[in-house]
Amino acid sequence: MKIVEILKLEEIKIDFTGTTKDSVLNEMIDSFIGDSRVLDIEKVRTVVLEREKIMSTGVGNGFAIPHGKTNMVSEMVAGFGVLKNPIEFEALDGNPVNLIFLLIGQEDAVGQHIKMLSRISRIMNQENIRTKLANANSGEEILQIFDEQDSKYLELS
Repeated sequence: MKIVEILKLEEIKIDFTGTTKDSVLNEMIDSFIGDSRVLDIEKVRTVVLEREKIMSTGVGNGFAIPHGKTNMVSEMVAGFGVLKNPIEFEALDGNPVNLIFLLIGQEDAVGQHIKMLSRISRIMNQENIRTKLANANSGEEILQIFDEQDSKYLELS
């Protein structure tokens, strides 16, 4: 499965009003409203925010990958956000976050969820890719970057 198969243009945000971790995550989750793959938006919200309370998903280098599993999605869904003003995310390296990849998988598709988390992590571990994404001016540009990178990692699925 490719990132661009689960990440829809409507779920890419490059303009946020929130300035805290919870407010930004809520804005990202709200982008799923109207997505037919999301069966219960409030259950998705609860899963993501509860997971974040257990341990921050800010992995470092300005990147966070909040995620959760619920059967209130009919298939894996994703959102992506670029923050012009980085926010405190309790990241492992202590630095603020400006790139967020939100991933929601089904409870009974753990293997698929882990593979996607791994692919996203490999891509986002590259400084040049993080820079390209941070400087992207549109959702289309972000999708193109992920599509180009996806092809490099698809064989690892």
